[in-house]
Amino acid sequence: MEPPYLFDHYDPSRGAGVDVGLDVDSSVLTLAVHGTWGNRLCHDTHTAVRKCLSEHPATLLIDLQALADPRAASVPTWMTARRLGVPMRPPVEVMVCVPEDSPLAGRLHRLGAQRYLPMYHTMSRARAAAAEQMPLTSRLEMQLAPEDGAAAAARAVVTNACAAWRLSELQDRARLVTSELVLNAVEHAATPITMVLSRRGDGLHLAVGDGSPRLPQLLDGFPALPDGAPPRRGSGLHVVHAAATLWGAMPTREGKVVWATVRPWTRR
Repeated sequence: MEPPYLFDHYDPSRGAGVDVGLDVDSSVLTLAVHGTWGNRLCHDTHTAVRKCLSEHPATLLIDLQALADPRAASVPTWMTARRLGVPMRPPVEVMVCVPEDSPLAGRLHRLGAQRYLPMYHTMSRARAAAAEQMPLTSRLEMQLAPEDGAAAAARAVVTNACAAWRLSELQDRARLVTSELVLNAVEHAATPITMVLSRRGDGLHLAVGDGSPRLPQLLDGFPALPDGAPPRRGSGLHVVHAAATLWGAMPTREGKVVWATVRPWTRR
C-alpha cells in the first residue's frame, strides 16, 4: 500500500464493506464492518485495518455488530489487528465490539481471546472503555478560524512543539505539511478548523479537521524536484505527499480529517 490512505463514507447500496470514522478529540478511530464475511470483505477489511493503523490512533475500535459471520471465519483478522497494534510506539489499543450471542463471540471466548483482545457487546460500553485509556502525553490541540492567518498560527505551534519535544530535525517538513493542510481547509472547507499535533515516538502526527465531508484529491501535474530539494510551499497536497512519511483522510462526525505523519527520512 502507498499513501495517501483515503476512506470515503460507506455506501450500503454497494453491499458488504467497511465504514471508518475518526473522533479527533479522543483519537479513537472506529472501523465498522458490514455484510457477510467472505473473500472480498476479508480483503477489504485487512486493507482497512492496515490503513487505520497507519494513522496511529490512540485506539482502534472495530465494530462487528453489522457483520454476518456464522462460521466465525473472521477471527484471525481481529487477532492480527491486535498483533499489529501492540508493537507500535506508542501502542495502539485494538478492541472489538461483537454481539454477545453471535458465533463470532462464542469462538473468541473459546479461544481465550478476551485475555489480550478487549471485547465489548455494545458500542456504548466500548466507547466508554476507550475513553478511559491513558491519553497521549504529548498532544496539543488548537481551534483555528478559516482566515488568512490560520496557517501562520499553526506553523508557530509546530515550531514550538518540535523544540519542546526535541524533534527539531522534523521542524521544516512538519511546518510545510501543516501549512498545506490548514490552507486547504481554509480554502476548500471554509469552516472552523481543529488541528491536533501529537508526538508519536520519534515522529510527529498532524491532524487537521474541518466541516466539509469532501475528501482531498492528489492531482497529477506536480513537477519533479531534484534529489534532496525541499518541496515548494503552495503546491497543495503534493507538498504533503513529498514531505510526509504517511498521510491520508477519513470522515468524522462533523466532516473530515486529513492527517499526516512526519518521521526521520527513510526510503518509502
